[in-house]
Order: sequence, then C-alpha cells, then structure tokens
Amino acid sequence: MIRSFNPKSVAAPAASYTHVYELPADARLLVLSGQVGTRPDGTVPSTIEEQAECVWTNIRNCLSEGGMAMTDIVKMTSYVTKPEHFAKANPVRAKFLGQHRPASTSLCIQALARPELMIEVEVIAAKG
Repeated sequence: MIRSFNPKSVAAPAASYTHVYELPADARLLVLSGQVGTRPDGTVPSTIEEQAECVWTNIRNCLSEGGMAMTDIVKMTSYVTKPEHFAKANPVRAKFLGQHRPASTSLCIQALARPELMIEVEVIAAKG
C-alpha cells in the first residue's frame, strides 16, 4: 500500500503537494521523461496555458498507456522559464490532478532544450 503524509514536525505544504510518499517494496513504477508543451503533430503552442495543457495531456496519455492514472503520480518536478508562468500553469495542473497531491518540486530555469518551450514536467507514478 502506498502511504502519503505531511509530518507534523515540518511546515505544512506551501501549495498543492504532499511532503512524503512511502512506496512498498513490491510497487510497480512508471518513470516518465519530462513532458513538454508539444502537440502530437510536433507543433508548439505560443502560450504557457496551452503548453501546460499539452504537457498534462501528454502525461495523462503516457500514464494511461502504462496502465496508470493521474492519481498514481507520487512525484513530479515542474520546470518553467519565467516565474510568472507558475501562476498561469498551476490552474491547468489542478484541472488534471483534482484533489490529488503528489510530492512536488517546482523550478524556474533559464531555458529548456528548445527556445519556444516554456514548461516541462516529469513524473513518477506508482501502484502498490
């Protein structure tokens, strides 16, 4: 059984995440490469909101192909290229995750692999 918790000895999460996920030894893992805001035809939308929509759709599709769902995500790392992108991308993330609160790290970095990309998210999903 996968267990998640927020230790009382640590400040409460500052956003929509959980501090700790404990995975049993027999957990099945899916580790996704970072997903970027690219459509299936290879085009890249021009706004952070549209790119975030592509990212989370790609994540959902990868998980589904692996027999898992968004609620199986235990860890995610988000990268954006401008601090103001977080405020615009977070509602898209919330739409896909609902009340699910994976462990999370968010980083603002100078650039991604291609100059038109504004967001990348990698996830680890598990079933116990």
